[in-house]
Amino acid sequence: MTGMLAGYRVLDLSQYLAGAGVTRMMAELGADIVKVEIAPDGDPARLLPFVKEGRSSFFVQMNRGKRSVCINWDSEEGLALVHRLARRCDILVENFALGVLERRGLDYESLRAENPRLVMLSVSAFGRTGPWADRPGFDGIAQAFSGMMHMTGDPDGPPAAAGFAIADSTAAVHGFAALGYALLHRERTGEGQHIDIAMVDAMFHLSEVLSQYDLSGGSYRPNRIGQHHPLVCPVGVYRVPEGWALLMCLDRQWPYLTKAMGRPDLATDPRFNPSTVRAENQAELIPQIQEWLLTFPDNDAVFEACRVARIPIAPVMDPVETITHPQYVARDMVRRVPDPVVGDVLIAGFPFKFSAQPELPDIVAPLLGEHNAELLGELLDIDAAEVAALEARGVLHRSDR
Repeated sequence: MTGMLAGYRVLDLSQYLAGAGVTRMMAELGADIVKVEIAPDGDPARLLPFVKEGRSSFFVQMNRGKRSVCINWDSEEGLALVHRLARRCDILVENFALGVLERRGLDYESLRAENPRLVMLSVSAFGRTGPWADRPGFDGIAQAFSGMMHMTGDPDGPPAAAGFAIADSTAAVHGFAALGYALLHRERTGEGQHIDIAMVDAMFHLSEVLSQYDLSGGSYRPNRIGQHHPLVCPVGVYRVPEGWALLMCLDRQWPYLTKAMGRPDLATDPRFNPSTVRAENQAELIPQIQEWLLTFPDNDAVFEACRVARIPIAPVMDPVETITHPQYVARDMVRRVPDPVVGDVLIAGFPFKFSAQPELPDIVAPLLGEHNAELLGELLDIDAAEVAALEARGVLHRSDR
């Protein structure tokens, strides 16, 4: 099956996750991803754990379906190759610190002069404007700076980071979406453009705190949420017979919950109505819900009772437990993909289910510089002998990992 993005070529200068996550999703949809790695070591993500036989599980997941050319861009010859490749691409994705590309003439204005239809996506910690634009940063920095980390953890404990690289991934999804609109704009107008995404902006954009603080006249100062939400009740983590579960009951579900508990009187109890009062008095309500949840013989009984009553609830699962859960399996979210070094590897599947492309390609992550000859021959008409000479001079690099 032809992918929805077949025919689009992407020059991927990104490293680690935020940029690589964008091009990973584009590869699933059939885009030709030309991954330029900096010689001699390539993308630093190749060293991130878990590493087996010199192969990073992280790199395999984030770089499937890409073709790798490894270039020493600190050499004049190498930098010239990157410029020539940029002229042959529809899209360029990068996540370098401010100034890295500018010093090499790979900034948008310079590339636009050579390729006016180019759509360029820059993903960085703080964006390309503002007083913090030149500061380095990774996922955890964005979690801290956006306010998310302040709200994560126990109210009486220190701030805590999320268990996943949520800032990197959020920026990647924003970048993926932005490129779609930029390409639509180009199809309509013929114009390329530059997209600037800051990880901190992507995280800040998720927050609902601003309007809450503003409309409260400044009286609402959010703190770490911990086990139970301070403004909406009952929304929190409860003990169930076999572990923990998140129960989330908004106003519409409140009568359903009281009926399921055998306590319809709570639906009209002035201590727990309306929802704002219920939140204020949740210390009285939470123990009653907790007691009810522990009356069931097992988790299946809890979840079935809530399903019948239309009460939203889900188990708090260990990430390893998700691998075999029927819901994820049914939606093809647990995939086993081939790798030339370590054999088949489990990865998280593609979250977008397109009716126009119901099947996903069987693609693998590249070895370092694996496609040097293929890409330079195909795109720049450089023959195999010259590629070998460039490798011998250290302009190109190749490895079996």
